[in-house]
Amino acid sequence: MLTILIINSKGGSGKTTLSTTLASYYASKKFRTTIMDYDPQGSCLQWLRVRPGHMGNIHAANAAPPKGASNLHNLQKWVPVGTEVLVIDAPSGVKGLLLQEMVRKANFIVVPVVPSPIDIHATADFIKEMFTIGGAAIGKTKVAMVANRMRRSSPAREPLERFLSSLRLPFLTSISDSDNYLRAVEKGLGIFEMGEVQTAMERQELLPILKWLDGQVQVAEIESNVVNIDDSRKLAANRSVGKAWHSPITRNALR
Repeated sequence: MLTILIINSKGGSGKTTLSTTLASYYASKKFRTTIMDYDPQGSCLQWLRVRPGHMGNIHAANAAPPKGASNLHNLQKWVPVGTEVLVIDAPSGVKGLLLQEMVRKANFIVVPVVPSPIDIHATADFIKEMFTIGGAAIGKTKVAMVANRMRRSSPAREPLERFLSSLRLPFLTSISDSDNYLRAVEKGLGIFEMGEVQTAMERQELLPILKWLDGQVQVAEIESNVVNIDDSRKLAANRSVGKAWHSPITRNALR
């Protein structure tokens, strides 16, 4: 089973939007997909409630620990047998035993961070904690960074990209602060379930993440459908892919 953990202890980093985007992508490719929501607010579960019935099915797993609980109990309690892709949306402020259990279950960890000095500082501290307390360095889990909610005019854009590039972790891509992500969430959809021309830029932004995560899906099909983006964005995306590429996971490895 491919298990993807979207995590950052800092709130407002866009974890839920990235989680729903990835889960909907795999569901649209006919993978048996589960999204596990540990946030007491249940934002992913709310997204699933408005998801159109004809779209790719995604199993909802409400894994928010009871108040005062410090562990995840039995992960399989919430995951249907036969699940091929599990996307975990971590809560803000996660630490200690809860952090350890999440890291232990994941094959891949994606850490989104938004362009602000406060978020950069908090994320630096969290990454240290994830490796020292969470135990990310002990297992075979791959960890990568994503710049999220980026605006071209943001004064913190350049410092954030410098910070991410300085880490000894893959910096996959920069995701724009696009209204299309909001429109998708409101409709219970993902970017890859919306119009190809309308979401061409967003698809290109997300492509490096998909390539990093796996090779068992037809990424070439996505590339051929990405249209109407300028050459500078193509070049930037290609450079990110080159830095972030890992050996692909075969479909057999999912099971």
